[in-house]
Amino acid sequence: MNGAESLVQTLTDQGVDICFANPGTSEMHFLKALENPRMRSVLCLFEGVCTGAADGYYRMKETPASTLLHLGPGLANGLANIHNAKRASSGMVNIVGEHSAAHLKYDPPLTSDIEGLARPLSHWVRRVESPRAVAWDVATAVSKASEHVGQIATLILPGDTSWQEAGQQVAPPSTVAAAAKTPDVARIEHIAQVLRSGEPTLMVLAGHSTRGRALELAGKIKAATGCRIATQFFSARIERGAGRVTLERIPYAVGQAVEYLNSFKHIITVETTEPIAFFSYPDKPSLLKSPGTSVHALVEMGEDSAAGLDMLVQALGATNTAGVLQQRSDATPPTGALGPASIAQALAAALPENCILVDESLTTGRETMGLTVGAAPHDFINNMGGSIGYGTPVATGAALACPDRRVFCMVGDGSAMYTIQSLWTQAREGLNITTIIFANNSYAILKAEYANMGAGAPGARALAMIDIDRPRIDWLAMAKSMGVLAVAVDTAEAFHKAMADSVHEPGPCLIEVRL
Repeated sequence: MNGAESLVQTLTDQGVDICFANPGTSEMHFLKALENPRMRSVLCLFEGVCTGAADGYYRMKETPASTLLHLGPGLANGLANIHNAKRASSGMVNIVGEHSAAHLKYDPPLTSDIEGLARPLSHWVRRVESPRAVAWDVATAVSKASEHVGQIATLILPGDTSWQEAGQQVAPPSTVAAAAKTPDVARIEHIAQVLRSGEPTLMVLAGHSTRGRALELAGKIKAATGCRIATQFFSARIERGAGRVTLERIPYAVGQAVEYLNSFKHIITVETTEPIAFFSYPDKPSLLKSPGTSVHALVEMGEDSAAGLDMLVQALGATNTAGVLQQRSDATPPTGALGPASIAQALAAALPENCILVDESLTTGRETMGLTVGAAPHDFINNMGGSIGYGTPVATGAALACPDRRVFCMVGDGSAMYTIQSLWTQAREGLNITTIIFANNSYAILKAEYANMGAGAPGARALAMIDIDRPRIDWLAMAKSMGVLAVAVDTAEAFHKAMADSVHEPGPCLIEVRL
């Protein structure tokens, strides 16, 4: 058994059975080792698709995937979506190929400081020193990636370590995810007193608290105390829709967020920080709460939100309180012109039960959450890190994690071009994904941000750097070239029909929404 075979065997022994790969010359032995029948290999045509897909896989399955990246430049191509994964606390194991030790001394063209590239966005980085060490290093990487708050683990694999015989190896540790800490009892009692005071209070949920039992417990607290419960504008994953506890959403725009938070005397945080602005704007605050508002941490990062919320429910005597659940909204499909409201209404009517909705729609999708809250039960995923090009790769990984569920991916036309190669992988793997491209032929978000930053009215040259209509992207041809069925729509009824039709078609499809 050589080092590469030891690596793949250890990954699968530790429960990592999928690899999103974009291999190069130094990884050929690893590529051969991926023939292991226990490992599913998924070819991606760009490293940013590999790392984004690993993020989406973790968000839905809550176990790490692995990636295979080619040397430092391959890792660099994947960093934007590693950034997004880190901000979402998604665990992943990145295997980065490297030149053999004997070859590095000649400074070949692809030599780079891989550790230096990896370290700012990785929690754990290690270069494998010998084939005998592979199994131990891989098991440690998987253990790090599998922690309660997912970690980014990066393992650098020199070519000679890959092809040399592993021989007698050091026995690797078993992957045992570290248990989440239980919140401090005194903290729980303090927050119970805050809630008993009757003063206006907002509880902001994130991480594990936006789904499952934790979300149910938050609903009990809301019903028992009258507090309101919300998320930050961006969340890693929310279980929402009819029959579930409803979460409000703190607005993105600074002015709207400040107004929303203005009436609260207390903000309670669960696996998150107090609300802050996504960017710094001239003459606008970074901290969005009112000056007199107090912030109280109920559950810190790394702590068990379900345990903390359960302790708070008991402290409030609300064990038998029933949370208020969202009712199914009117599912009548809209008609007429396309706009943010009619698009959201069409989504609410068309989303099938238990689907996954990945959102990178930016300007067009700002009203999506508010108007789909009463849709069929579904999971909602959006971008914690803000690096563009996350949507289609994350949808790819989510579909592989949950092959029995339809995935819908909403993305703007500018954002889609960053990682459009995802469509090819979706077609090759036969994934049940509906990609919705909102084609307004511009970076519309930047037009709004231009005004928000106080830069005045954009001139012709500034607009030329924002509009993407010369030439106009042919999305139907783009999809066809990668083996994906596509249709264009320009009315609300046509959009709803295309959505509903896609549910019954196996494999991927694309809907161009012409705005």
